[in-house]
Amino acid sequence: MSSTPPISPAGSGTSTRPYLIRALHDWCTDNGFTPYVAVFVDASVQVPTEYVKNNEIVLNVGFEATSSLKLGNEFIEFKARFGGTSREIVVPVDHVIAIYARENGQGMAFPVPNEASSGSAAADAASPEAPAARATHLSLTEAPRHDADAAGEPSEPPEPPAGGRPSLKRVK
Repeated sequence: MSSTPPISPAGSGTSTRPYLIRALHDWCTDNGFTPYVAVFVDASVQVPTEYVKNNEIVLNVGFEATSSLKLGNEFIEFKARFGGTSREIVVPVDHVIAIYARENGQGMAFPVPNEASSGSAAADAASPEAPAARATHLSLTEAPRHDADAAGEPSEPPEPPAGGRPSLKRVK
């Protein structure tokens, strides 16, 4: 894996995504919360495919559920147990579509990677059920809840406001 930081699409420096992921991971850990990441899955993502649904997977990236966790600028890498079997996980940072605390849903959503809307995924993106379409409307307050050592299926998000821009809302 390269040590050169990824350049943002606008060419204005490195991407803020890996820094925000690390900051929210630290915040979750410092506050006793369990950090989860929602990931858009394609051929560049190394995860157990049996846990992938609609090209998405939710992973527990807490220290209790992982070993050798590396939150790098280009990749998130760790080992985790799935169904009792240790697996190597490699996720490109630009494929992380959200990071949030399992206990309260607080966190941040990110845009789906560009490759999700090109090629064969372009047809899927037109569907409201497609991961690319759903990810921009992710409501972290309705984030899925899963066991500590398993990946899961994201719940269906609410419909976006008519004619408006997608937004995150906090519900108490």
